[in-house]
Amino acid sequence: MTDPPHGAAEGITAAPAEWPAVEQLFGVRGEPSRCWCRFFALPGNGFPATPPADRKAQLKGKFDGGGPAPGVLAHRGGSAVGWCAVEPRQCYPRILRSQVFKAAGPAVADDNGGESVWSVSCFVVAPGHRRSGVAAALLAAAVDHARANGATVVEGYPVDPAQRPKAGPADLYQGTLGLFLGAGFEVVSDAVPGRAVVRLRVR
Repeated sequence: MTDPPHGAAEGITAAPAEWPAVEQLFGVRGEPSRCWCRFFALPGNGFPATPPADRKAQLKGKFDGGGPAPGVLAHRGGSAVGWCAVEPRQCYPRILRSQVFKAAGPAVADDNGGESVWSVSCFVVAPGHRRSGVAAALLAAAVDHARANGATVVEGYPVDPAQRPKAGPADLYQGTLGLFLGAGFEVVSDAVPGRAVVRLRVR
């Protein structure tokens, strides 16, 4: 199923990602070119033990595997300007072991009786395009992508800048609380100061 684009009113379109544009956006410099969105997918020492080239190959393998894209991309003016990773929660073992997730308690950890939970794990927005609607378009597209592929609940793990006023771009890659609340998500846990677990039921 093809998901509709989002954000056209702001000159932004967002839809399920395609590998060549992801590779272009992540580029050759900066944290995305080192991480390749594998931090939450590789638990324990798996992440530091995996060279960036292998992380890149793992992400590309997600696109080559025939399943749903592991995220969505935003485009503006013909160029990729943002990425949001979204997959079934079990694809992110580091999230399942995180302090924020564990502090949320069994109601979240146990999937509320077998829910199909998809996690929004990170955002990448190109310099020069931040605070311009890209993240909101990405989140809307991520929700639709998860819903189209069987999710019943979409979950996020944002930072609350009101409680962490010194948080910079390097701290906000999981999104801000206001971004998720603006998209209709509800807080299900704020047990860790400055962090939250949020959920949106999509079916």
